[in-house]
Amino acid sequence: MKRLFAILFMCSAAVVAHAEISQKFGPLEVHYNALTTDELLPEVARAYKIERSKTRGLVTMSVLKKNAVGAPTPVPARITVHVTNLSQQLANIAMREVKEGAAVYYLGEFRVVPPDTLKFTATVEVEGEPKREMVFDQKFYK
Repeated sequence: MKRLFAILFMCSAAVVAHAEISQKFGPLEVHYNALTTDELLPEVARAYKIERSKTRGLVTMSVLKKNAVGAPTPVPARITVHVTNLSQQLANIAMREVKEGAAVYYLGEFRVVPPDTLKFTATVEVEGEPKREMVFDQKFYK
């Protein structure tokens, strides 16, 4: 279901440092991660048209909703993300939707100059559910 997530994390040089995490909001579960794109294998970066660099970051997000039998199922969402660095510089991250079979996930690229800790603020909107806001931090190392 989450082929991109599996590919990203299997090929990541720092899998432990960038483990996928999630937050639950009622029937919704939002999975997310942020890493530098130099951690991607060249063929993965090429397949998703992502530039590999120590100064380029990638945030990945997916939204699951429990179906009628209680199983988490991918759902489309409207996701907006902005990021703030330690110098309080703010940037919007353009998120693009990727569909692979039943899987739906979102990718966004941003600039990062390690070492830095970035604060991500995401708004997630799913039809029939209240709008949710979530905040998470990610440290980036040289």
